Amino acid sequence: MSEAEKRRHTREPIRLLVEYEGADDLVGDYTENLSSGGTFVSTTRELETGTRVVLVLEFPGLLERITIPGTVRWTRGKSASDEAGAGIEFEPGPGRDQLAEAIERIRMRHPKSVARALHVLVVEDNVRLSETLQDGLRGSMRRDPTGPAFSFHSAEDGATALEILQTTPCDVMIIDVYLPVLDGTKVISHARSQLGLTGLPIIAFSGGGDEAREAALDAGANAFLDKPMRLRQVLDTIQRLVP
Repeated sequence: MSEAEKRRHTREPIRLLVEYEGADDLVGDYTENLSSGGTFVSTTRELETGTRVVLVLEFPGLLERITIPGTVRWTRGKSASDEAGAGIEFEPGPGRDQLAEAIERIRMRHPKSVARALHVLVVEDNVRLSETLQDGLRGSMRRDPTGPAFSFHSAEDGATALEILQTTPCDVMIIDVYLPVLDGTKVISHARSQLGLTGLPIIAFSGGGDEAREAALDAGANAFLDKPMRLRQVLDTIQRLVP
């Protein structure tokens, strides 16, 4: 074996993080790809064929990351029709058995493997504020793995929010009172009366003071928070409204 080959074989494997939107996405990928002994991983890293890697699989609510060793068997550069990435073959052995066992626990939503995931709709025309709120809630999950996990949908105006509510199950809606196209109070009222979402926890927020508070609560919001909101306030309100 050449010196170059020796260095390659003794080098620590590269860790590649694979993030799924939820438990069903991981289980689906396992059924279609992972269970057959390999998968395609989207990455911009330049990986040589034969490189040893460790795939780290996770999704919001997964209490313990899943790791599985593998080897790069082929690579593909980015093109107009395809994304860049690598074909990973899983090494035979206990890793594949442990993966199958982990997937089965996830499939059954075992409480020691998967935390409850709350699907949150954030309606805010300030994109930066919306992203800050979502990042904060995700961070709370990492700090307290025993708490709820969060997945998000977002809308920048009231009309888009109603479209999402009509097609997508949500556990909580966090909505600004003053929005373009259709304001927050009309969204709340429509969700309650026209869409029949009488049990959906709705947290309204605004910098408009008592006038905005009264309008939001009259429209059907469960709670109102003044801007600027503190993350602790949002978390406490969600925990109070969602059993």
